[in-house]
Amino acid sequence: MKQQAHDAFTQGNYAKAFELYSQLAENNDPEATTTVGYFYQNGFGVEKDLDQALVWYEKAAILKEPLAYFNLGILYSNGQGVAEDKSKAFDYFLQASQMGVMQAQYETALMFENGIGTDKDLSAAAYWYEEAAKRGNIDAFNNLGVLYKEGHGVQQDYKKAFILFNRAAEAGLDKAQFNLGYMYDKGQGCEQNGELALQWCRKAAYQGHEGAKAIIKQLQENGTI
Repeated sequence: MKQQAHDAFTQGNYAKAFELYSQLAENNDPEATTTVGYFYQNGFGVEKDLDQALVWYEKAAILKEPLAYFNLGILYSNGQGVAEDKSKAFDYFLQASQMGVMQAQYETALMFENGIGTDKDLSAAAYWYEEAAKRGNIDAFNNLGVLYKEGHGVQQDYKKAFILFNRAAEAGLDKAQFNLGYMYDKGQGCEQNGELALQWCRKAAYQGHEGAKAIIKQLQENGTI
């Protein structure tokens, strides 16, 4: 039945998918229970109902479904169907992080870095960014690179920062492209290379990065390029 539910969802038959996932959820299938909550949260195959989304996510959390903890964190972080509660959101994100949910690990790191919902802890932020990066989160590569570049929560290491920025830049993240261009411009963690610095800055600017756009505009105005 789960495969039928999945097939119905991928084919856009949300009503059928909701019916099938609901049957599975009634039998305490953790993944299906979370999915029913997700359908209610987004109005897939059923009228959008954040109260019901909360109910089903809480049921799935009792069943120890990792994504249920993450989705509860989203609801409390954004105040969707519940009063906004960053502390509660952090607790849910942390539980999901400890269960290996990549996006939760990134959110946990962000909250540690900025002291949102928890005490500011840059070492903990670095740890969770690294965990998220291991699982392929591109933003985590960039943010961890910033911590290594600045020596915040970790020992300053330009070479490691360069490697992390490069990984995210190659994946197309404009912030990382800008940061990589800066590293080439200053020769931090790499040999100084003005041509590559400009190349990465241009890539970031083409994607709309405001800092990169301002630099390109200034270079054009003074005749450098």
